[in-house]
Amino acid sequence: MTNVILCGGSGTRLWPISRELFPKQFYKFKDNLSLFQQTVLRNKDLCDDFLIVTNHEQYFLALDQLEEIEIKNFRFIVEPAPRNTAAAIALACFDTKNHKSGFVFITPSDHIIQNDGNYKNIIKLAKDLAKDNSLVLFGIKPAHPEIGYGYIEANTEGENISKDAPYYSVNSFKEKPDKDTALAYLSKNNYFWNSGMFLFNPEVLLNELSLYCPSLYESAKNAYNNAKKDLTSVRIKLEDMLNIEENSIDYALLEKTSSTKVIPSDIKWSDMGSFDSLYAELEKDSDNNAKLNSSDSISSFINVNSKKNLILSSGRTIAVVDIEDLIIVDTDDALLISKRGSSQNVKKVVEKLKELNSELHFQHLTVHRPWGSYTVLLDSPAYKIKKILVKPKAKLSLQKHYHRSEHWIVTSGTALVTVDDKKILLKSNESTYIPIGSLHRLENPGLIPLVLIEAQVGEYLKEDDIVRIEDSYNRID
Repeated sequence: MTNVILCGGSGTRLWPISRELFPKQFYKFKDNLSLFQQTVLRNKDLCDDFLIVTNHEQYFLALDQLEEIEIKNFRFIVEPAPRNTAAAIALACFDTKNHKSGFVFITPSDHIIQNDGNYKNIIKLAKDLAKDNSLVLFGIKPAHPEIGYGYIEANTEGENISKDAPYYSVNSFKEKPDKDTALAYLSKNNYFWNSGMFLFNPEVLLNELSLYCPSLYESAKNAYNNAKKDLTSVRIKLEDMLNIEENSIDYALLEKTSSTKVIPSDIKWSDMGSFDSLYAELEKDSDNNAKLNSSDSISSFINVNSKKNLILSSGRTIAVVDIEDLIIVDTDDALLISKRGSSQNVKKVVEKLKELNSELHFQHLTVHRPWGSYTVLLDSPAYKIKKILVKPKAKLSLQKHYHRSEHWIVTSGTALVTVDDKKILLKSNESTYIPIGSLHRLENPGLIPLVLIEAQVGEYLKEDDIVRIEDSYNRID
């Protein structure tokens, strides 16, 4: 069985922690493991291999985090543009069918599951059901009238394997409801939260998709056949990806087919889709405050008569006085304050940031790249200061800029610098200058990380002023 992990979302309801270049699934909320890493570790003994569907930017984040937990049996499908879950799952099915992988187990990359025993038993039951050509879904019994989840309406008069392991056919799927509708669902016994996980034979899903959504099936098949493939990745071409209909798997197939079954799944599940979900998962102090420190440094929390708050700090001291039921999220470049219970609306902040052409929705001050990372230390209209870290034996693309010059000062490690037809070896406390328009490259030939300070000077300093000529990471279209 292959675990297909959908790993391309941006997690807008968890801004400012989650951003497009570093979304929530890669954030290490607890135990120094990201939600993505927890997903992989949870399923590594249940599945033969992993197929991760993600985009180009997040591909390298996922690759680094797989290396951290020493996972080797993986492949990637790299999407150049998002087209929702139907496209991602169809592409994954073509690949697993091509690799003769047996069953496919679809999981998002950002969920928490705490009852491992029940989880393993339910997956075993799902595999038994899938042998009869069923598309098997995992439903979660609602604990409260949640408006942020989709719902599955089950036919509870349907068949039953045993009293301890029921499964039902599906009457309908319901979109995220308003509060009153969610309360009505909660009062009944046949509505379940849609966990987004399901298990099936890939040939069954593809056959159903060809019947109920033939255009999406054909365009996904074409995109997969035309893709660039190697041993660990399938890279879809942009034009082919954009030709695939943008649709969710629920709309494209699951709401139309009669082959779905749902298993009620008592697995202590949370989709970590909002700060309210995060508050529910974190440990509380004696005043029911939940705290999380995203920095390696020790941050202080000073509480004066404040209760039932969620406090997330990037390292600064946070003091609260006479407040209750608030969400306070402090990062290096943004501060969010919200009422608890309203965190579904955080995505509206992201929408406003996009309207303002702000980069705050897109990236943190520290941006991860396949060769390492950079941190913006100072940003002004005429100059920008960065700290750049290059991994041992890694190198940036051979590139040039039309609007900025750059000064590089090495603070530790050794840098091999190419400027036009010259190569320069720089050691700690040595520097060089890159004129506007010069072809240049930065490499770390050493065995320890290279750290340098970069000063950019120019009239336009955004990241899209990069013309790549050569690149080791397939970032040239």
